[in-house]
Amino acid sequence: MKKYLIILLGPTGVGKTDLSISLAQKYSTEIISSDSRQFYKELCIGTAVPEKKQLQAVKHHFIQFISVTDYYNASMFEFDAVAELEKLYKKHDVVFMVGGSGMYIDAVCKGIDDIPDIDMELREDLSKRIKNEGLESLRAELKKVDPDFYATADLKNTQRILRAMEVYIQTGKSFSSFRTQQQKKRPFEIIKIGLNRDRKELYERINSRVDKMIVDGLESEAKNVEKHRNNYALKTVGYREFFDYFDGKTTKDAAIKMIKQNTRRYARRQLTWFRRDTQIQWFHPEDTEAIYLCLVNALQATHHNKKTK
Repeated sequence: MKKYLIILLGPTGVGKTDLSISLAQKYSTEIISSDSRQFYKELCIGTAVPEKKQLQAVKHHFIQFISVTDYYNASMFEFDAVAELEKLYKKHDVVFMVGGSGMYIDAVCKGIDDIPDIDMELREDLSKRIKNEGLESLRAELKKVDPDFYATADLKNTQRILRAMEVYIQTGKSFSSFRTQQQKKRPFEIIKIGLNRDRKELYERINSRVDKMIVDGLESEAKNVEKHRNNYALKTVGYREFFDYFDGKTTKDAAIKMIKQNTRRYARRQLTWFRRDTQIQWFHPEDTEAIYLCLVNALQATHHNKKTK
């Protein structure tokens, strides 16, 4: 039997979790998470990890499986996810992958070359340069040497800019070039379903979700991981704003406002990344009948095409 990987993707807060569980139950299968923010066991509220009853309803993989102190990247995820899929396909013909981390999804679909470890002296030199010249200096250089990555990167994320420039200087190749151009052959068919809402609706959901995170205890969660704040895992929305508040750089209300604003910006960057991919079929997440019909047709079509080759 042919095997299928159905990818349910979209911006943060769009409504991927509920729909993915419903669809996975229909197909009696399991879910691989491709949300890199949900990989960390210490982070729960600020990364919107599925609730306990949701995780019990359908078995999930790659949820809270590493520590914020662990090093992990898209190349490692490619290896781990493909290995996990090989096991899952012994039990299931269809597996779902759900998330909004575009590079991690691309790693499984297309493959990604190993990004080298960086010389620590180079990292220190670039860190000093940021301190002396400001981040804008590195941003301007990144725009010249890697316009593709620049177009989708969080330009306020010092660690991302630093990482991209480290890779370029050490290897002479752009950071984006490590996403393999020639798609690797996978022993399964890939079907991509994109979820989106109109901007106003999406932003209202994001704002409401942040309000719920605050009620659920995001401030305490951020306080608990503050000692690890210099780790890459915590250079993320929802935590860095609270770290500024803890440092007295801002008020709590202003920090919450910035979490909402930065989450909306993150959603826009996710959509920019996904819109490059013409294989994605887009739906409103509540248009469940159309999504299910699309999957039925796609599964039949790929199965038929294989039989007639």
